[in-house]
Amino acid sequence: MEWTINGQRHAAEPDIRTTLLDLLREHLGLTGTKKGCDHGQCGACTVLIEGRRVNSCLCLAVMHTDDAIVTIEGLGTTAALHPLQRAFVAHDGYQCGYCTPGQICSAVGMLDEAAKGWPSHASADLSAPTLDRAEIAERMSGNLCRCAAYPNIVDAISEVAA
Repeated sequence: MEWTINGQRHAAEPDIRTTLLDLLREHLGLTGTKKGCDHGQCGACTVLIEGRRVNSCLCLAVMHTDDAIVTIEGLGTTAALHPLQRAFVAHDGYQCGYCTPGQICSAVGMLDEAAKGWPSHASADLSAPTLDRAEIAERMSGNLCRCAAYPNIVDAISEVAA
């Protein structure tokens, strides 16, 4: 089987019950995506599938052979960081860094959702949601940070959103 991950084709023959998270980490060596709870509750494993944020621990790899998958490794490099990666560094939006790849991938997807005008539960105006602190916090609520770097994470996302 083959997958398109970060713009490159990857081949592997995992068991059909293998999650996308385990394919990335154990079969392809893309260890930037982290395994947190393995139940879809923490967001550490968030990747982008066809531009949408997805908890990779909750989907089978075989379901996504025809999809474009982007992990943290595909967003930027050390020489050319993605704007959100730069903002996380500038605003100290991490402490231990374990949740950071999932936070950044989720933020990329969330900013795209907001740009498309998708409201959230915190949107005061459903026709034109604005990305204030409450809106960003609500939209990122599926990504947990055990170090409680939330104010800095919101600052980083706010900078890029502006």
